[in-house]
Amino acid sequence: MKNSNLLKMITLSMLVATGVVISPILRVEGLCPMAHFINIVASVLLGPYYSLLNAFLIAVLRMSLMGIPPLAITGAVFGAFFSGVFYRLSKGSIWAAVLGEITGTGIIGSIVSYPVMALLMGRNGLTWMFYTPSFILATFMGGSIAYIFLNALKANGMLYKIQYQLGVQKYEKSKSLFKHNK
Repeated sequence: MKNSNLLKMITLSMLVATGVVISPILRVEGLCPMAHFINIVASVLLGPYYSLLNAFLIAVLRMSLMGIPPLAITGAVFGAFFSGVFYRLSKGSIWAAVLGEITGTGIIGSIVSYPVMALLMGRNGLTWMFYTPSFILATFMGGSIAYIFLNALKANGMLYKIQYQLGVQKYEKSKSLFKHNK
């Protein structure tokens, strides 16, 4: 696709803007399920590297504009990347994308958050698993929403059409679907 790079940048920009706007929904300290929803959608639509960039940009904007602590970064970037990697390794399983977000954010991101918040931010009384329950809960919530949303797109063929337009790797019925739609 000739304009796929431009479309990827536009899609990335729209996901970043949407992520910043909807992140306050259901948000409490250390629990931001809508960020995980956006991470998984970005992973499936754009892949792991764009999803990582998406999560980082959203986190920086949230920290700058909303005064969110560095949990915005540690609680987003690992899950975004692993979501995209798991999606690709599974050859297009939305469940795998959700599992990647849970693994990356719920486990790795929560553990990395401890030294960041304890040492850099001076928070006392934290343990290395302090953020794990809330991060896992948030990833389950956001992952459930993303799973429902992406499966709805998949059921009506829009997921493959979007992936085709973006020029990203498609899975399952993508090739046969577009033979009939051209």
